Amino acid sequence: MKTIRLSERHDLQGKRVAVLAANGFEQSELMTPVDVLESCGARVDVITPDGDSIRGWDEENWGQIIAADVGLDDADAGDYDALLLPGGVLNSDSLRTLPQAQDFVSEFFSAGKPSFVICHGGQVLIDAGLVEGRKMTSYHSIAKDLQNAGADWLDKEVVVDGNLVTSRSPDDLPAFCAKMCEVLDAKEGGARFATAGTAGAKK
Repeated sequence: MKTIRLSERHDLQGKRVAVLAANGFEQSELMTPVDVLESCGARVDVITPDGDSIRGWDEENWGQIIAADVGLDDADAGDYDALLLPGGVLNSDSLRTLPQAQDFVSEFFSAGKPSFVICHGGQVLIDAGLVEGRKMTSYHSIAKDLQNAGADWLDKEVVVDGNLVTSRSPDDLPAFCAKMCEVLDAKEGGARFATAGTAGAKK
């Protein structure tokens, strides 16, 4: 697992983050952000389609098995301050076809809550109808899919558009995790980001 050392300290005590994932999630894109969030004091729940454990994909082979905290049918977006969508081809292909996953993700956008999306995670947003008019980045292989769905795709390590923060790949995790903590930190970016997120939310 990649170890991220943040250049600034963040106090995320009292913050709750939902991680929506399925089998085949890109291991570093889930476990590294979760480690960073928890080290800053946030509570993180892993939410899976059936509430069962899921197995990651570690570069070229199957990786670790992680336990679920709650199943998607029992998860309430209102209980969380932010959403994390890791990548992974199998993971995103599975989630994007689930109406429950689309609805869960849409609730964060409707409420103007931060959503952190990396790599192939943007595919879930496409099927939820949440990318039109958004500035975004992603893994290069789904750039055309996002553009066809109306997104303004940018080749940058982190792109912020209202309540949406996106990154391209595991190589961008240091910048992705730093921005994630910045916008969740009530002392630094939380209030400012919440205002921007509300203004940029899609109706």
